[in-house]
Amino acid sequence: MKILISFLTLVCFCLPAFAQVKSLVYKEEKRRYLVYTPPSYVDQPQKAFPLVFNFHGSGMTMAEQMLYTQMNRAADRHQFIVVYPLGIKQDWNVGFGMSYLEGSDDIGFTEALLARLKQDYRVDAQRVYATGLSRGGFFSMRIAAELPQLFAAVASVGGPMPEPVMQHHAKPGNVGVMLIHGTADQVVAYGGKTGGYLSAQDTFHYWVKQNGVTGSASQRVDGVEVTTTEQGNVALVTVKDGGHTWPGADPFNVGLPIGKTTRDIDANDVMWQFFAKHRR
Repeated sequence: MKILISFLTLVCFCLPAFAQVKSLVYKEEKRRYLVYTPPSYVDQPQKAFPLVFNFHGSGMTMAEQMLYTQMNRAADRHQFIVVYPLGIKQDWNVGFGMSYLEGSDDIGFTEALLARLKQDYRVDAQRVYATGLSRGGFFSMRIAAELPQLFAAVASVGGPMPEPVMQHHAKPGNVGVMLIHGTADQVVAYGGKTGGYLSAQDTFHYWVKQNGVTGSASQRVDGVEVTTTEQGNVALVTVKDGGHTWPGADPFNVGLPIGKTTRDIDANDVMWQFFAKHRR
């Protein structure tokens, strides 16, 4: 998702007090990331904290992802650390527009970054999670497929299962997977794209099968726009008439067809409730 507004000047002056821009050299390339720790991190020096990776959409920056999703507020409420990594050329490798195997090694970078964060912060290694918007959501699905030994659960917003990930998904594992998707999304279609990515429904069924989930699915309706279907450790949150947006966020339409933002749920709280059920 291409976002054309830059917040760089704003961020220089308005980064939250507990947010830090850091860097890591991986494969001879300097990679940047933004880390936010809640106030409770200082207040509870003996505690290990859950960690959430929050991946930006294509064309966005780590600061824009932080400001748009406002996940830091949820981190304060629920006491977890958030890291906002920056992709090479503001993108993530899920096999779209680059070689899945020979393009940027974002999976290796994620492993290296997690190792660094475990060194620098008190991270609860059993409670590491990933989320993302659009391309960042697609990449969260790749993490679920390739790093199930490190991540307990992922939650993608507007990013169902990419077909290139399915074609290379061979690593056994069982990881919680949530997809939040609007039915009126004009950027990433709820009904999927042949040769690109599965539909929202097919993504749900793919992970139910992949995780060996048995039993029947249950449904819950929140407000008038949101229906959650859950089966075992797999969940699909369908936003009726929702666009390519982060539920509960401030409208972020800059002339692109990203559509309606629902107020029936706060995506940060919904995904945290899901994450909290899962440990590695």
